[in-house]
Amino acid sequence: MGKKKAENAASAEVIEILKAKLDARNLEKLLALGNPAMHRFVAEAVALCQPESVFVCTDDPADIAYVRGQAVARKEETPLVTEGHTVHFDGYNDQGRDPGATKYLAPPGVVFSPRINHVGKEEGLVEVRERMKDTMKGRQALVRFFCLGPTESEFAISCVQVTDSFYVGHSEDLLYRQGYEQFRRLGDKPDFFRLLHSCGETVDGVSKHHDKKCIRIDLEENTVYSVNTQYAGNTVGLKKLSLRLSINKASREGWLSEHMLLMGVNGPKGRVTYLAGAFPSACGKTSTAMIPGERIVGDDLAFLRIMGGQCRAANVEHGIFGIIQDVKAASDPLIWDVLTKPGEVIFSNVLVSDGTPYWLGDGRMAPASGVNFSGSWQTGKKDAAGEEIPHAHKNARYTISLSKLGNYDAACDNPRGVALEGVIYGGRDSDTCVAVEEAFDWVHGTVTKGATLESETTAAVIGKQGVRTFDLMSNLQFLSVPPGRYIARHLEFGAKLKSPPRIFSVNYFLKGPDGKYLSGMLDKKVWVQWIERRLHGEVEVIQTPTGQIPLYDDLAKLFRECRKEEFTKEKYVELFSVRCVKLLEKIERIMKIYRSETDVPEAVFKTLEAQGERIAALQAKKGDVVSPLEL
Repeated sequence: MGKKKAENAASAEVIEILKAKLDARNLEKLLALGNPAMHRFVAEAVALCQPESVFVCTDDPADIAYVRGQAVARKEETPLVTEGHTVHFDGYNDQGRDPGATKYLAPPGVVFSPRINHVGKEEGLVEVRERMKDTMKGRQALVRFFCLGPTESEFAISCVQVTDSFYVGHSEDLLYRQGYEQFRRLGDKPDFFRLLHSCGETVDGVSKHHDKKCIRIDLEENTVYSVNTQYAGNTVGLKKLSLRLSINKASREGWLSEHMLLMGVNGPKGRVTYLAGAFPSACGKTSTAMIPGERIVGDDLAFLRIMGGQCRAANVEHGIFGIIQDVKAASDPLIWDVLTKPGEVIFSNVLVSDGTPYWLGDGRMAPASGVNFSGSWQTGKKDAAGEEIPHAHKNARYTISLSKLGNYDAACDNPRGVALEGVIYGGRDSDTCVAVEEAFDWVHGTVTKGATLESETTAAVIGKQGVRTFDLMSNLQFLSVPPGRYIARHLEFGAKLKSPPRIFSVNYFLKGPDGKYLSGMLDKKVWVQWIERRLHGEVEVIQTPTGQIPLYDDLAKLFRECRKEEFTKEKYVELFSVRCVKLLEKIERIMKIYRSETDVPEAVFKTLEAQGERIAALQAKKGDVVSPLEL
């Protein structure tokens, strides 16, 4: 599009606002994308936040290098000893996603579920705009273009982000596919996500008014506002903030946007079988995606679409913003390799001593002093409440490109995604569900595996330990539609498929009477290998009231092949006994939750009731705990 034509595509008012803050080169880069809705969004952001100037970043490597360079020059990141490594520190009180400060804007007449945090749209917009007013004064704003999902594909969603944080822009370079040219292909369509972020006033590079953090999500306009925060989960708008937008979009359009890993499992004779997996926090999601000997397509977010009657899935992202605590050479060799060799890595909220990063549980002796999220640190340093400050934050992170991992699967960039054959749901459960189990069908699996997902609280959570927290398909805190409608869309999606992915559950956290875990950290390889063979009809199953479980002989063989270990019948009985009392208690808990919601599909109640009847019949016949050898 010629310069004159581009200017004509934008209104005179928009052009005047942009010309006041963008020099000729940056204005040309912006207007080269003939999208009036995008021009207006950028102009409104500039008028609200009043930056000194604006840099428009294209897919050009020189532009991307400028962003990375400025992140260091502005001291948002500090270079470390290893080439390409930098460290970023968030504020002491800005160390995680803030659900209380994150609210949907509810238009008049729209009723949100009480489980979804929201505020009236007009009230919410006034609040967030007041807090964002003039927040970029004296700073340069950055306009970034990215694509959720592979570019030039049915999965692709174009995004534009305006931010005054070059750390945020640099992080997005590692986490997402560049989207300037994708935006060019969008033409003048207004169907894109809009993201506006400002750190607000800063002191020593840290958001000063973190107590006035404000994150608002406008589903009608596909827009996210974020101010007075620097933690990436609140500022990298393409991550969990955009997940909320995409769940709503998917619900309207008939596809699924999920909080799921994607992995390829290497089966016999070179066969690769692709699985998705939903796991709440601290339930084994990343470790499943990174099982040694298997392939990673994505560790966090996935889009599922129907193509030619088949379910295909794509990784929304192209990088990992991962929790670094307990990453060590012995248990995480692939990640450790990336984190300790030259290459582009952003560490956040770790300890830095002599240019080297250290984190909790890394298997090394921590230095006695250095710099961390609290500033200058030494052993024994205490916070204002008198609590000792650890050398690194428990939510310290690393940001890397997925392609740097040794088990990276190039199918990640396939415009058609991967053919999805199985879906796994896994929670943290010490005493109820078996180690691995297949659902009877899509409806049964969606309801009894996904819609009943729970996770027990651990010592890392304030309050009583062992309390079960309901987490619908590991997506509850990100839902932008009522839970009942979300489940209904899953059921409808499966009904449209010629052969829907088969659904499984796993439970890595069963404990014995002594309180010790019944399976090891690396046993999950056996469970996914069994799933892979089950999907290809190479292993048989035992029917239980809750699904279909493995035969002992098949697991014993896989333990010898995958773990070089013997798997005893005693262990098999412990891991796969049907715990009738606990299962019935779970059904009652879940039924109570869904009775409090509106528009829950009748299939949910019917499926749970039928499962309860089967469990009760087995209990009456065989007792409270039934060995798999008795089935």
